[in-house]
Amino acid sequence: MFNFFRAISFLEGLSFLVILSVTFGFISRDFVSVLGMAHGMLFMLYLVLSLIVSNKQQWSLVIWLALMIASLVPFAFIPVELFLSRTSSAQKPIQS
Repeated sequence: MFNFFRAISFLEGLSFLVILSVTFGFISRDFVSVLGMAHGMLFMLYLVLSLIVSNKQQWSLVIWLALMIASLVPFAFIPVELFLSRTSSAQKPIQS
């Protein structure tokens, strides 16, 4: 579930940047409905998965709120991915 959340987090961040590209005119407005629907589905999935993963990882409310705020800020998915990768590597036992 954790790795699935990481993937959705990254895809949601990229889809947000694509939506902003439409707003700035880099991508044709003909694709707004398709891109908007994809981003909306990823965003809702991100919200649900963040609650599930936060509960399983026993993260504090502050960490969950930071994840929520990061979903609203462009390029914030990059520090979130760094946090999640550090959290993921800390969970794995060291094998020698």
